[in-house]
Amino acid sequence: MKKTVLAFSRVTPEMIERLQQDFEVIAPNPKLGDINAQFNEALPHAHGLIGVGRKLGREQLQGAGKLEVVSSVSVGYDNYDVSYFNERGIMLTNTPDVLTESTADLAFALLMSSARRVAELDAWTKAGQWKASVGAPLFGCDVHGKTLGIVGMGNIGAAVARRGRLGFNMPVLYSGNSRKPALEQELGAQFRSLDELLAEADFVCLVVPLSDKTRHMISTRELGLMKSSAILINISRGPVVDEPALIEALQTQRIRGAGLDVYEQEPLAESPLFQLSNAVTLPHIGSATNETREAMANRALDNLRSALLGERPQDLVNPQVWKG
Repeated sequence: MKKTVLAFSRVTPEMIERLQQDFEVIAPNPKLGDINAQFNEALPHAHGLIGVGRKLGREQLQGAGKLEVVSSVSVGYDNYDVSYFNERGIMLTNTPDVLTESTADLAFALLMSSARRVAELDAWTKAGQWKASVGAPLFGCDVHGKTLGIVGMGNIGAAVARRGRLGFNMPVLYSGNSRKPALEQELGAQFRSLDELLAEADFVCLVVPLSDKTRHMISTRELGLMKSSAILINISRGPVVDEPALIEALQTQRIRGAGLDVYEQEPLAESPLFQLSNAVTLPHIGSATNETREAMANRALDNLRSALLGERPQDLVNPQVWKG
């Protein structure tokens, strides 16, 4: 008898078709009524879940008595209560590596857009304001040769650092839990404490996972350490930054600008950020390319299939629950 998979958000018809080769598949459909009700109704039958963006822990999974694995179509897993998964023996998998380069591309897009005021001047031009040569009030700042600070030198942070160092001749500083001797040798990257990095860097790029330790790691004090000419880039998770503190820093021009792909509340329908010309605001699109999303889907499918067919998944977040 086939095991049952409950496929929720970011699951394409092609993914469902592949899953149906090995499993019974339940996919909530908005045309059939309330998505959450459909999800909760199917949960007791599910041996595996696949999707992203749904908070899952003790409260949500009490009725999921058959659940063996949750395959997240994402790198981050802060939506999941890993300690509860461990208690239940539920495997959790994610999709690292495959989105590294795309997310680093976006970090640099935000960095360049913020420095050269791309979004602001695009809107200004389209509004018919270009009537003479652009003067100093609309000048941006250079990127090449400026100091790039990476907070969290994991795979994505290293990919951002390579773009800065090799593409734009930027000195690279980094902070994190451990030294990276290979990157120091490859890129001439220099380790700094977070406070030192904030004080020295012209661009500060946040690439840390969300945890109790990193929640609001950038707040009023930290923003006060940055240069007034500095730009903050956040491609990690919204709550890493104290958003009201950032808004105040941007409004008072305590820092030059910010390029943001993530927010404390998502989706973000209204925010003072939208009124600020020195904030570039994107709708959490770090991995949102056709190629990368397909690669993530394939990785998540492989992880789910392995787990339910008795093989060790490639990307097991909590290996202590593996019973192989």
